[in-house]
Amino acid sequence: MIRALYAAATGMKAQETNIDVISKNLANVNTTGFKKSRADFQDLMYQYVTEPGAPTSQTTINPTGIQVGLGVKTAAVQKMFTQGDLSSTGNQFDVAIEGDGFFQITRPDGTLAYTRNGSFRLDQNGQMVTADGFLLAPGITIPPDSLGVTVGQDGTVSVKQPGNAVPANVGQVIAVRFPNNGGLRATGQGLYEETQASGAPVTGIFSQVGFGRLNQGFLESSNVSVVEQVVNMITAQRAYEASSKGITTADEMLNSAISLKR
Repeated sequence: MIRALYAAATGMKAQETNIDVISKNLANVNTTGFKKSRADFQDLMYQYVTEPGAPTSQTTINPTGIQVGLGVKTAAVQKMFTQGDLSSTGNQFDVAIEGDGFFQITRPDGTLAYTRNGSFRLDQNGQMVTADGFLLAPGITIPPDSLGVTVGQDGTVSVKQPGNAVPANVGQVIAVRFPNNGGLRATGQGLYEETQASGAPVTGIFSQVGFGRLNQGFLESSNVSVVEQVVNMITAQRAYEASSKGITTADEMLNSAISLKR
């Protein structure tokens, strides 16, 4: 009965983590480029009251044994990098990735980060930056006399200028991908960092093999499904209640056992 108390408590703790993850997903349902997370669980160690295969006689063995589990634990919380829907904005500096790949961003301390949020704008120097003012890497500067900006599906950035019928090429948006997207470290602000688990970044050109293509005038929506998350929340709530009921039942049984001496 004491074992049941602790096993049920681990179930409640696991579902608390599950609710935390689901709540984070729902809170970012309208966050551009956001990728939902999923909590994965695994059972804890077992106590072997009787080993499977233990002899029951000189000629027979126990076919299953008695294996009592000690609960559950959170094994991982991983990001799910499935494609989000593309929403038309009409803004020439909004760019969505359709397929695999990330934008490369230079942070104020000079380190690189990666994002799927293609909501760019210009800073005071005409450079393409994120909403937080972080530079797109490599830097792309739009001339002040530009009449329009075009971002090709391969990341080529060109501008139309007065008196010039031929658009001028002003830069290239570099594509980056990783062997294991799930191993990236999420740092907030829609940014990810390279880790040993993610593998080294591989750079290339959008629209080429292994990379997605760019869509100017679009943004990638969050890949969170509200219906899916609400169903998951209800399931987690019921599992939490069931685990709490296990604690209550074990406590009542323990109380009955203690009362036998009276």
